[in-house]
Amino acid sequence: MLRRKIADELLKWKNREGKMCLVVKGARQVGKTFSIDKFARENYAYYTYINFDENPTYRAIFDGDLDVATLIKQISLRVPGAELVQGETLLFLDEIQNCPRARTALKFFAIDKRFDIIASGSLLGINYKDVPSYPVGYVEHLEMYSLDFEEFLWANGVTEKSVADIKEYFNKREKVPSAMHEKMMELFKEYIVVGGMPRVVDEFVGTHNFANVLRLQKAIISDYIDDIAKYAEGAEKTKARACFLSIPKHLSKDYKKFRYSLVESHGTARKFGGSLMWLYDAGIINFCYNLSLPELPLEGNARSDCFKVYMRDTGLLMAMLEEGSQEDIIDGNLGIYKGAIYENVIADIFSKSGKKLFYFEYNSQIEVDFFIRHSKLVTAVEVKSAENTKSKSMTAVIENYGVKQGIKLSSKNVGGTDAIDSYPLYMAMFL
Repeated sequence: MLRRKIADELLKWKNREGKMCLVVKGARQVGKTFSIDKFARENYAYYTYINFDENPTYRAIFDGDLDVATLIKQISLRVPGAELVQGETLLFLDEIQNCPRARTALKFFAIDKRFDIIASGSLLGINYKDVPSYPVGYVEHLEMYSLDFEEFLWANGVTEKSVADIKEYFNKREKVPSAMHEKMMELFKEYIVVGGMPRVVDEFVGTHNFANVLRLQKAIISDYIDDIAKYAEGAEKTKARACFLSIPKHLSKDYKKFRYSLVESHGTARKFGGSLMWLYDAGIINFCYNLSLPELPLEGNARSDCFKVYMRDTGLLMAMLEEGSQEDIIDGNLGIYKGAIYENVIADIFSKSGKKLFYFEYNSQIEVDFFIRHSKLVTAVEVKSAENTKSKSMTAVIENYGVKQGIKLSSKNVGGTDAIDSYPLYMAMFL
């Protein structure tokens, strides 16, 4: 059984005084339902589960008045085995995007406070227009992702103590023992190929069969394409699908800025910008914005019209590439895609730790993969897929833009200079 960090977040929410209804967002198949269901069974005396996707008839519960007394009667009548005991019950409203009035009802549940309420959905950013009155101020939000690298390590038998030991080498800027370093690099490459989708990770841990992994990943990609066909409106269906399928093409270029002309000849932001936002709201992609200047505040210096696009799960990106790409990554040879794939996994790690993504590119002469706030300083981060870690761009931003700190992530062990630290790729989780 996979251990997920969200379990700790759910417990903090349960024990918090004055808590509101909780809305858990995230892409399809990242483990929301399983994690919340497990939490409910372990922490509540009574638990009622309503899934609006599996049982569309449950939407009728919310067709009438939305006062809690009426809703209790409707739930008791329509949901077999429903147990609603004041102060001891969790009510879990799953796939709530399929019942907009249930989202409105969260306000009244929050005011009433008789029950703990968790709502979950995969496309909550897509269907917001259908909600008659959104419960602003009455809900808390929690974003869930596929497994991050640390959760992947746990799934593969690496203990918390072992992770803490590796973090000590990071904190002290000391080399990791060779055997440990090589094992961590092996696991990191496996994470790139497998990604963090729970069903995929579970299959890998149980069989270590990459063919099975690829089959499951392709099924998830097919499900995402089906979601586009099901939930996108009108012409957005074709455009969102075209944007989604263009991502590997963008990442194969040396100049990785998203260009609408790669989606369609003469494509424009006016035509495809909304489709990209659809994919972002569905939890499929991340944006990484170019900085006008590499200085704090990063968000204040970000250019909304110039960005790169990364997949939120690198394993799914791998499954979108040509056959044999998995083997190439494990063997350390992937040609034009290798740098982009390593960038994608670092973007994924940063995003899952709550960081927004920024990069700096100037006049095609300087390009630094990422900028983050680290140790209170603006920090340039370069990702290298090979052991050659020379970077003219990082040197340029340190010499010409007042950047005081740089970090290089590569397959090499811990090292560096006064201004630039060098860490193994797997230590990105400590940034």
